[in-house]
Formats: sequence, structure tokens, C-alpha cells
Amino acid sequence: MAARSCLYALVLFLAFQSTMIKANIVLTPPQCSPVLASSLERIQFLLNLIIFRTEFFLRASTGRGIDDIAPGLVQGPVPIGATVAALDNGTRRIIEELGLNGVGHIRAVSEFTLLKTPIPRPLLNLSAEVFAAFANAAVFNTTLTPPYNAYGSTINFLIAATFASSYLQQYYAGIIPLIVGNDQQRLVAGMALSEVAGYGVLRTQLYSRVNSTVSPYTFTVGRFYNLGAELHNRLGGCGLKDEGLFVPLQLGAENRTTSNVVPADAYSLAYPRYEREILRIVFGNGNATRPGAIFPAGFIGTLFQKIVFLKLA
Repeated sequence: MAARSCLYALVLFLAFQSTMIKANIVLTPPQCSPVLASSLERIQFLLNLIIFRTEFFLRASTGRGIDDIAPGLVQGPVPIGATVAALDNGTRRIIEELGLNGVGHIRAVSEFTLLKTPIPRPLLNLSAEVFAAFANAAVFNTTLTPPYNAYGSTINFLIAATFASSYLQQYYAGIIPLIVGNDQQRLVAGMALSEVAGYGVLRTQLYSRVNSTVSPYTFTVGRFYNLGAELHNRLGGCGLKDEGLFVPLQLGAENRTTSNVVPADAYSLAYPRYEREILRIVFGNGNATRPGAIFPAGFIGTLFQKIVFLKLA
């Protein structure tokens, strides 16, 4: 099983590279292109997403954060609003392991780059209200009653967790070909392989529940997740790059399936996202220069500062 997982991750990594080869041929509008930056600046930008997902997963599965697992590894404000999620035991173990993997990735960045500990931690708002606001926007700006609670059940958390991982794996897909230097290339590629495997596990968990109802509402997991993917595409502003758990036949793999465990383009290649797209989504407002939602004070690092200074919304 471990060997098969590694093979799956390697295949997706090669797909990432192939995606970028194709992307270099097709002209991309500036607002959907990477911002000019050094490899170290991109890795620092990436750390914001790694820290977010790591804190979210650890605190939801165990009630502890990075500071408890690895004192001195990060430094910055304690995340707002995180709580232990009502998870079944199997899912709790998966989420905890993925959170611990994130701690290892932060440690690796400190070990193999000039970004030494303590790594700055951005202000994170992990409250149920933030995820509820995303849910309301996804369901055509309807106020759900009662509010969607990402911590309230295994299904609710898996939906939020899978989207949290999608930001990260898509940014890896975008930046891998842009990283210069053998040590930094190995670092980012190694973290990306691990991340892709974890993302695949989460989507598989959700797909196994695709026809279950998101309680207490009337829509299914599949319908709700599809709406969330559509929201991310609207916020990102760069076309279809997030896909639901099922798609029309014409968008399925080789136009032969409506199942969609592995989201990909017409060539079954991974979708990359770049800095401004990611910020528009995680800020929840479609503007890369206006912090909000999960990151109320924005990202840490010179790349984000450059985006704000140049008004690259």
C-alpha cells in the first residue's frame, strides 16, 4: 500500500511538471500569472499556507497546535477560534497525521533554507464563523440556518479540510518549476509529494460519502462540495481550477467518467494556482491586496508585501 501511494504521488508530481510545460505555451493573463520573486520568497509565501493547514488540522484533531508539538519552531499570534472537531476515530487519526506532517515540513524549511526558526506565524482566524461565511457564499449568498460548523461533524470537517489542502497542493503545482537551486528544488518537491498524497486521501474520504447529506441541510456532500469549488473559481478569477467530487461526463477523465477523485484538466494534468489567485480565495473577497477571512492580517513575507505595494489585486 505504501509503495502504491508513493507511485501515485510521483505520477501526480510528474503531471505538475507537464502542466507547467503546457502553461508556458499558452499565454496567461497577468492576473493569473506568478508574481516575479525569488525561490526563497516563494517558499516563505508557501509557509503561510503550510502553517495554516497544520494549525487547523492539529487543533481540530487533538486540541494542540504547533507550539505544543514543536516549541520554538514558529513564533507569532495564537490562532483565533480553533476547536476540537467532532470526528470519528479513523478520520481523527488521518487529520492528526497530516497535521504532524506539516510540522515536519516547517522544520525542513528551517533546516534547508535561510528561513531559520522561529518561523513567523501569520495571524489565523480558524473560527467556525469564518468557514460558515465561505459556506454561505458558496450557496449563492444564502445565510444557512443553523450556520455551517466546520467542527461539528466528520463530514463538515472533511469538506473544509479538503479545501484547505487544495490551496496548498495547487500552489505547489504552480511553483515547482520556478524553484531554483538543487537543495530548494528537492525540498519543495519532497514536500509536494507528501502534500499530494494527503490531498488524495482527503478527497477519497469525501468521495466515499458523496451521497451523504450534510446535516442538518438537505444537500448532499457532492452538491455542497461542487458549490464550494465554484466559489473558489469565482474568487480566484482565473477560470476553472477547482472541481467538485463529480463532474459532467465531458469534463471527466477521457470523457468517460463523472467521478472526480483526482481533479485535473482535459489531459488529466493538475491545475496550478499562483500567488494572487491563492490570496483572492483565502481572503474570501476576490482581492489579493485586501486581507480577510482566514488571514485577517495578510501573509507574512516580502512576496505578499510586494503584491500589496504594487496593488496587484
